[in-house]
Amino acid sequence: MADECLFCRIASRQSPADIVYEDDAVVAFRDIYPKAPVHLLIIPRRHIASIGELDADDAELIGRCLLAARRLGEITGFADRGYRIGVNCGPEGGQVVYHVHFHFMAGRPSRG
Repeated sequence: MADECLFCRIASRQSPADIVYEDDAVVAFRDIYPKAPVHLLIIPRRHIASIGELDADDAELIGRCLLAARRLGEITGFADRGYRIGVNCGPEGGQVVYHVHFHFMAGRPSRG
């Protein structure tokens, strides 16, 4: 665990968060600055700073994050209605917290 990483602290329950889903590899919690009526963050428990640092050994873990997104669709009632999954990579890609995370957003039609 990276001690200075907020998301690592959330995954280990050392920092508070409104956790909606978790399993042995993934944690999902409400974004404190939501951009949609439902805005959750999905993180792997293992620290990986960004998509740019992934390698082939991370494929299963990232797949688990996306399967968690599917489960969140069911939990939130948006499985059939639809939702958006987004990821930011690096400073010019809008990444603010350097721990891989997926944005799960629902409840508002997409604008393009």
